[in-house]
Amino acid sequence: MLTLRSGIKSGPQGKVSRRELLQIGSLSALGISLPQWLASQDVQGANRKGREVNCILLWLLGGPSHIDMYDLKPDAPAEIRGELNPIQTCTPGLEFGELMPNLAKCADQFSLIRSMTSPDPTHGRADHYLMSGSRHTKEMVPASFGSILTWQQERDKARNTPPYVHVGEMKSTNYGKQGRAGYLGPTYDPFVVQQEPQSSSFRVDTFSRNESISVDRLSDRRSLLTAVDQFHSNTEQKLNISKTKDSYTERAFSMLTASKAKDAFDIHQESDATRDAYGRNRVGQGLLLARRLVEAGVRFVTVKGYVRYGWDHHPEVFPRLRMEVPPYDQGYAALLKDLKDRGMLENTLVITAGEFGRTPRLNTDARGPGRDHWNKAFSLTMGGGGIKTGVVLGATDKHAAEVTERPVTVEDYAATVYHALGMDPKGIGYTLGGRPMPALPEGQVIPELLGS
Repeated sequence: MLTLRSGIKSGPQGKVSRRELLQIGSLSALGISLPQWLASQDVQGANRKGREVNCILLWLLGGPSHIDMYDLKPDAPAEIRGELNPIQTCTPGLEFGELMPNLAKCADQFSLIRSMTSPDPTHGRADHYLMSGSRHTKEMVPASFGSILTWQQERDKARNTPPYVHVGEMKSTNYGKQGRAGYLGPTYDPFVVQQEPQSSSFRVDTFSRNESISVDRLSDRRSLLTAVDQFHSNTEQKLNISKTKDSYTERAFSMLTASKAKDAFDIHQESDATRDAYGRNRVGQGLLLARRLVEAGVRFVTVKGYVRYGWDHHPEVFPRLRMEVPPYDQGYAALLKDLKDRGMLENTLVITAGEFGRTPRLNTDARGPGRDHWNKAFSLTMGGGGIKTGVVLGATDKHAAEVTERPVTVEDYAATVYHALGMDPKGIGYTLGGRPMPALPEGQVIPELLGS
C-alpha cells in the first residue's frame, strides 16, 4: 500500500538528518523558512502534550437556510421573509426561527456567526472547503479537520478506538467524498459508520470478533500482514517514495481484541430516556453516538445531519424545514445538555454547519417555493472546547443577502477550529509526489470567540 510521509521527524537527540534538511530546503518555494519549520514542529509537540479537545461536527449537508433559522428578517417582504416567525431566545434581543424552541432556551451555550461568507456556491467543492479551510482544486484535494488532527496528534498513539469517525457516508457527484484525508492519503481517512444509528438493529460489526476465531489465529493473521507490509515497504523504498509508518494495522488488531471500541459503538447501552431526549431519528441518535464515541476516546466525529431531504431545499423549503429543523433542534440541544452534565463540554468543540446558506428571495418552483444556493452570507454555530459562548458575531442587511458587519471567511473560521483543537496550521505534510503542503495556508483566529 502506498502511503505518504507527513511531516519530518528529527533523529537521535533531536538532530535533523541531511536528507531532512534537503527536504526542508524544498519548502522555500512556499515561503517557509527553516526557523518556521522548526517552530511548527515545536508547536505540534506542545499541542500533543496539552489537554485534548475533541470535536463533534454536525454536518448540515446541502446548505441550511440561514434566513429561516438563525437570521430571520420579519420586516422584509413576504417573498423574502417566508412563512416562519422569530421566537425570543434566552439571550435578550436574540431571536431564532420558530422551529427551534429547544435551542432558543440554551442559546447561551454556544456562539452564532451570522456573517460567514464564501466564494464557492457549489455542492461538494464547498463541502471540502468548509470541512478543511482550504479550496478543492484539480491539483489538490484538501485534508479535513479530522484528518489533520489525526495526522498531527494521533499518529504515534495507540488507542482502542479510531481517532476519527464519520457517522453516515457523505459524497458528492463531482468532487468525491467529503471530510476525508485528501492529499494526506487514506491512512488518515475516517472510520465510516454506514448503518443507521436510529435502527433497532444498529450494530457496527467491524468490532465484533467472531468467537470461532481465536486470538492466536488473529495473531497469525497479524504476522502475515506484517510480512506483506514489509514487502511493500521495501518495494516503496526502491521506488524512492516517501512513506509514513501506518500504525492503523496495529490499532485495528488492538480494537479487535479489546471490548472498548465495541462498547463505544453500542448505542443500545443508553437508557430509553436518554435516547428519547436526543430524538429517535438519524440526527438525534447520530449525535448520541458521537457523544459515546468522544467519551470513549474518539477525537473527531462528523455526523450526517439530516433525517430525510438534506438541506438543499430548492423546492418546498418550508415543508422540508418542518421535517429537518425539529430533529436538529432537539438533538443539538440534548447534546449540549448531555455534554455539560457530564463535564465534557469544555473539552468538546461542537460545530453545526453546512457548505453555504440559501437565497433570501424565494424562487417559484412549481412544486412549491424554495431557496437556492447562497454563499455571500450564511450562519453557523460553535460552542464548547473553550469557545466563548453567547456571542452573536456579525450581521447581514435587511434581506440577509449581504454581510454588513464583521465578515468571517472560511479560512478564519477554520483557523479558529485549529486553535480550539490545538492543531498547528503551519504543520507541513507531503503528498505522494513529495510536494510540501502547509496544513492551513491562510486564516486568522476569530478573537471574539476566544475564551470560555
